[in-house]
Amino acid sequence: MNDLLLVINAGSSSIKFSLFENTPSDPTLLYKGQMEGIYVTPHFTAKDASDKKLVDEDLPAELPKSHDTSLRHILKWLDTVTTGRKIGVIGHRVVHGGTRFSKPELVTPEVIVELEKLIPLAPLHEPHNITPIKIMAELLPNVPQVVCFDTAFHANQPELNQLYALPYEFSLKEGIRRYGFHGLSYEYIASVLPRVDTRAAEGRTVVAHLGNGSSMAALLACKGIASTMGFTALEGLPMGTRTGSIDAGVVLHLINHLKMDAQQIEDLLYKQSGLLGLSGISSDMRDLEDSGTVRAKLAIDYFVSKVVREAASLAAALEGFDALVFTAGIGENGADIRLNVCRQLRWLGVEIDEAANKVRSGEPRRISLPSSKVAVYVIPTNEELVIARASRACIAA
Repeated sequence: MNDLLLVINAGSSSIKFSLFENTPSDPTLLYKGQMEGIYVTPHFTAKDASDKKLVDEDLPAELPKSHDTSLRHILKWLDTVTTGRKIGVIGHRVVHGGTRFSKPELVTPEVIVELEKLIPLAPLHEPHNITPIKIMAELLPNVPQVVCFDTAFHANQPELNQLYALPYEFSLKEGIRRYGFHGLSYEYIASVLPRVDTRAAEGRTVVAHLGNGSSMAALLACKGIASTMGFTALEGLPMGTRTGSIDAGVVLHLINHLKMDAQQIEDLLYKQSGLLGLSGISSDMRDLEDSGTVRAKLAIDYFVSKVVREAASLAAALEGFDALVFTAGIGENGADIRLNVCRQLRWLGVEIDEAANKVRSGEPRRISLPSSKVAVYVIPTNEELVIARASRACIAA
């Protein structure tokens, strides 16, 4: 039980990590950090469990700029702070599980082959999730690895909520369906909800995962039944640089009349739109709130309006709702965003406690008035803990 659990969340230019101790009750966080700017100017930061910064440094210029070098540097640092203790399992976040994976899986050569088949479903994410798995297999060949999927939480939604109105064969044969994402975050919220609000945990909850990537989900008895994201992590709410839902006819117009190719359209939809595109200033909500310009306000108002509309839509899918939960970067820290969303949901019985809403805390807290028909909470998410738990359980099984 003294083995360590390493969690890796890799992107195209960054690697986030968390190291847990495998304590009997629940994995306990020891260290966390990230390597960012991997292919430009690699920068390494690390903190302890109390958020005290232990390292803040650029990698030596002579080192190759790669995921391999970055992972080696992370492991070397971890070895210095764990005094030779062994990593017992490595857990990875993988964005897309397709129809093949609906639960955590022990990594085998066959699993790697199946993961690579899913790259067309998430070309901007999946390759960067897979690369560290292969690298760690070389660096620590005797340490088992587990993959945890952002789509898995949504896998058992009703079929009606997974379909598009395309010919049915596209869903069956091509896997073109609504998968939903941010599942690791929703799984964490579902695990916490029973001790926060029994009524909500047994009933109907709308969760708003609002951050640079944003989505919302409807939970019935802590099980996912609907999500705003679909085939890709592009659908649904507007995000930092992503459009959110858009008429497919717009894409056809970009092709046929503006003569844009696939790469140009991909860059437009994923990297140039959302809050950044509307504001012309930044993809960061904090920058927009500080700006005060007309277009910054437009971007904020657009974001809030879409959160409100999706909340109402998910409440309809649940035939009413008992609780609304805010989580992730904007959800946990954006008091003004929460206030404006809740004010526009008053017709559904939401009454926000403005004083409670302003309180900053790392703990789950209620921010609605006692008289509110819908309880409103801020619950900090913890996807890394979900991965650590799942990895431990998978190895035990």
